[in-house]
Amino acid sequence: MLRFRVPIIIAFTLLAIASGYFATQLKFSFDFEQFFPEGDEDLTFFRDFIENFEADDNFLLVALVREEGVFDSAFLNKVHRFTLDARKVPFVEESQSLTKFSYPLKTPFAVTSIPVIHRNDPSRYEADKKRLLADERFRHNFINEDATTLMVYLRTTSSMSLQESEEHMEALQALVDKVGFERVHYMGRPYFQKELVYMQKREITVSAIVSALLVGLIMYVLFRRPWGIVLSLISIGLGLLLFLGFLGAAQRELNAIAALYPVLMIIVGTSDVIHIMSKYIDELRKGASREDAIRVSMREIGMATLLTSLTTAIGFATLVTSRVVPIRDFGINAAIGVIIAYVTVIFFTTAALSFFNTDQIVKLGKGQAFWERLLERTYSFTRTRASWIRWGSLVAVLACAWGISQITTNYNIIHNMPRGEQITEDFQFFEKELSGFRPIEFAIFVQDGYRATDYPVLQQMAKVEDYLKQFPYIQAIGSVTAIYKSLNQMHANNRVDAYRLPETEAEYRRYKRLAEQVPNLQLNVLVNEKQDKARITSRILDIGADTIKVFGERTDAWIAQNIDQEVIKVKRTGTGLIIDKNAEYIRRSLLLGLGIAVLIVSVLMALLFRNLRMLFISMVPNLIPLLLAGALLGYLGIELEAGVSIVFAVIFGIAVDDSIHFLSKFKLARMKGLSVEESIHLTFRETGKAIILTSIILFFGFLVMLFSVHPPSVTIGLLISLTLLSAVAADLLLLPLLIRWLIKDDAVKVQEAARVGEMA
Repeated sequence: MLRFRVPIIIAFTLLAIASGYFATQLKFSFDFEQFFPEGDEDLTFFRDFIENFEADDNFLLVALVREEGVFDSAFLNKVHRFTLDARKVPFVEESQSLTKFSYPLKTPFAVTSIPVIHRNDPSRYEADKKRLLADERFRHNFINEDATTLMVYLRTTSSMSLQESEEHMEALQALVDKVGFERVHYMGRPYFQKELVYMQKREITVSAIVSALLVGLIMYVLFRRPWGIVLSLISIGLGLLLFLGFLGAAQRELNAIAALYPVLMIIVGTSDVIHIMSKYIDELRKGASREDAIRVSMREIGMATLLTSLTTAIGFATLVTSRVVPIRDFGINAAIGVIIAYVTVIFFTTAALSFFNTDQIVKLGKGQAFWERLLERTYSFTRTRASWIRWGSLVAVLACAWGISQITTNYNIIHNMPRGEQITEDFQFFEKELSGFRPIEFAIFVQDGYRATDYPVLQQMAKVEDYLKQFPYIQAIGSVTAIYKSLNQMHANNRVDAYRLPETEAEYRRYKRLAEQVPNLQLNVLVNEKQDKARITSRILDIGADTIKVFGERTDAWIAQNIDQEVIKVKRTGTGLIIDKNAEYIRRSLLLGLGIAVLIVSVLMALLFRNLRMLFISMVPNLIPLLLAGALLGYLGIELEAGVSIVFAVIFGIAVDDSIHFLSKFKLARMKGLSVEESIHLTFRETGKAIILTSIILFFGFLVMLFSVHPPSVTIGLLISLTLLSAVAADLLLLPLLIRWLIKDDAVKVQEAARVGEMA
């Protein structure tokens, strides 16, 4: 090993330089479509649906607020000028606001129109306001109930990229500043993309810096020598740099979960570094040469660390079973990252270590005596308080079972929005004052013999719309029926209560001739070219995925009973429906992924220990953290959604590491001829400190995510930190009990073990 240490360090230096370049090429993305469950039949239907019309998220809503009220001539003229100029903003195809809308007006000579707001005639403001707030087309959609906000609707290019979104928002903000509005709120795809990608970059930077500071502090407390601190930090930082370089070179896009990568790489690297350095120091203290110390460390700890890296990587890799692309990508990237961290430690760290002796790496003193006393007391506790541990474990499992039964999947978008950020304030504003953000669509399939604009079809569609209006959380309902309702209202002198379909088919035919004469109706967004499909658009407030599911099932049942299926067939669709279906897939993929992880890790354990009893012993303690994580979700009322679901793979992949280190040392002790009790005792003394230290680092490392403004990241950090504490407790308390129960000595060794216990 010593003769290769210089080439190894040179090779890693070159890799670090290359990785530094590729890390600057990292790509970021955020797109709601990323969270669509691939292969879902409703997703396939939706994609076919938007090919006939257009996407339901190709818009940007601009809320312009005037606290004193919008009916002010100067303000209304600014809104009108902004609405017209917004059409020049990149990627805007159409703009609409109340200052551009008109009511059709029938005169003896022709059909003309009158504006819904007389911008330059303040004497008519009160009448305009009263009419607008009573009109279902405009209330909550283009004006709020207090008449303090006007909304400008911008129809944008479909499927805008991040670069296009940034260009669009920059130009739009410049226009807002030029016109001079005091208070503006945005909502829509380009705004979400720009702001949430900015959040991702901030999260990665902050988590990396805070994690590095934390690890630096821990290494100072642990080693108290400059070279020990510097060497460990360089090893950990090098692993992170190589990982980021890999992501950049492989052109892997970083999504909403990417903030976990720095924390994950730093704490996984730290765990590996502490185990290998602790063993190296122990061997030097026993009088071994540097070369022998490195050889023993790589043989005993290197193999155990390889197994822990493989099991952690397997835990992450099981996320490939998810149908949600960001979760699947996270699993693949994290698994690769764990292996990169291992390779860095096993080659670079050991090569660099070989240049130093004990006094250069660590300052020994009272701290060592403290650890020896703590581990001795823990070992004694497992012998003298075995019944306490058994009953405590049983109570914990029962409490976890109850908590798991309380888990909810009633996912709300607001719970995924960054805390204290403008985008969250904007989202809440639209939820409270206007029609919200979450689209919900109804696809209308016209049956044989009818066209989408035929009177019987319109009657059935109007019935669906009237049903939807019963629910206060359904807003901005629209379809082709609006044209004929407007014409009917026109013939009734624009009375508000006349906004309905004509009562007879004869009236409808007369209105249809008028409709065909009106230009720019843009029916293509409501009816397809063949007129055999139509759509009812609407938006639903953020009332929770499970609540929306209940509403949808109730609506489907009502449609089946009340809509003439020989005229039209109706199917719910839209991005909101697809995203909400994630909860169901998360439950399925979570159980499938964990099952696969447990199976693969079990096979690895069986190959390592070649003993079914040891297989059972190794797996039982690692199920407790999973149970606790589920229980915390239930007790804390945290919804199980896409981002949070990854905690189970992370927990299992990391929790099993300590079990492997403990049992590997136990196995080595047994191979040296020690009894079961002697082997347990030796394992506590030589492995216990590293297990506790790495668990403390993992605990505080994931707590770094409490600095995040992204609520799912905070939840993930909190859950993993708390459950990994339970993992170390299970390893140090429950593992010895299971070993004593299932692994037996022959009669002679039992007597020897008893004498060792008495001496202890």
